[in-house]
Amino acid sequence: MPENMELLHVLDQIEKDKKISKDEILSVIENALVSAYKKQVGKNVNVEAKVNLETGEMTANVLKTAVSEVANPLLEISLNEAKKIDAGAKEGVEIKIPLNPQDFSRIAAQTAKQVIVQKIRKSEKDSLYDEIKEKVGQVISGTVYRIANRNVIVDIGNTEAVLPANEQTARESFTVGQRIRTIILSVDRGIKGPITVLSRSNPELVKKLFELEVPEIYEKVVEIKAIVREAGMRTKIAVISHNPKVDPVGACVGVKGARIKPIIDELHGERIDLIPYSEDAVKYITSAFAIAKVLEVNAISQEERKAEVIVPDDTLSLAIGKGGHNVRLTARLTGWHIDVKSESKKKEEASAAANQNVTEENNQNEPMTNKDSEPLNFLQGITPKIKNTLVQAGLTDIERLKALSIDDLVILPGIGIKTAEKILESIKNI
Repeated sequence: MPENMELLHVLDQIEKDKKISKDEILSVIENALVSAYKKQVGKNVNVEAKVNLETGEMTANVLKTAVSEVANPLLEISLNEAKKIDAGAKEGVEIKIPLNPQDFSRIAAQTAKQVIVQKIRKSEKDSLYDEIKEKVGQVISGTVYRIANRNVIVDIGNTEAVLPANEQTARESFTVGQRIRTIILSVDRGIKGPITVLSRSNPELVKKLFELEVPEIYEKVVEIKAIVREAGMRTKIAVISHNPKVDPVGACVGVKGARIKPIIDELHGERIDLIPYSEDAVKYITSAFAIAKVLEVNAISQEERKAEVIVPDDTLSLAIGKGGHNVRLTARLTGWHIDVKSESKKKEEASAAANQNVTEENNQNEPMTNKDSEPLNFLQGITPKIKNTLVQAGLTDIERLKALSIDDLVILPGIGIKTAEKILESIKNI
């Protein structure tokens, strides 16, 4: 193959493999020829170079202006000399004086090679950057290459990425050669190539793992409405099904936990709570507490989205969670400010409030007479002490007593469930 045609073949290969256009490389070669000639004769000379795109032949010319009297030999040529090159030359016309590129092609080749190598490297960096940029937010597998100051350098195939210490979970440790899955958090251009940052603590990692493991999520039959996470401790995920025949929580868990178990294993045992999403705030908050039983949810303020949650005494610590993480995640998931109280604490507050009301009423009214308490004589089997408690609470009217429930009565001091049942039974028998 002739040398010139071999050059074109090489250019075609570079264009195909490195995504650098042939025209761009030819421009580099032409500029290299011009630069090499100027190094020989001086930078003030006016020279042009061309490479034929079809044959690969290189030509070079010095450009000089025809004048009657030469003042600058580098830029001007006498009219007589110009007519030897071009018989039709006239004064003031630019004349092209052919050069032999072989005289300075060696220097030009070295220059062109350096420039082309730089362009190839830049092109590879740009292509790699564009490739990784498209994967931001996706899960990627890699191998731990080395560990430096708690930052983990991960080999992700065609480049290296960094898993910073602040994007790891507190319970994790890594060893060289270990395979890990991460999410690509960001990518920036760097001098030596793309700077890729990975994360193991971002909630999106858990979300993407569910998309990979649960076909219903990938197919958008089941939707993840919200996800909150305290990495290494617990993740809460609110899910909803767009098909009434599909249970969103069951789909995510799988048969005997087959779908959720690989995700928990990948996260080294991190707890995952799957919550059925609901527009009903009370129902949503109740479900969001997951493992803790909720007795009652009181919306203190709809505008400020504040809620009071009552739980059994023995599950108070479970509802709050270690370091408060369970109630904190529940608040973040639902968007409500939540105040958790035990059942006994709520009763104490209600009793204190009732006593306060009685005291205020007694201060405003005259002392009771025996006649005032006579309406309670209809209560059979109730001790005077209990009747006195009802009087102090202002419960002397049969109609008011009929409207009460056991829960309303047991908040009064000295009245338990059995006594409350006896009071209501006595009223019922009238």
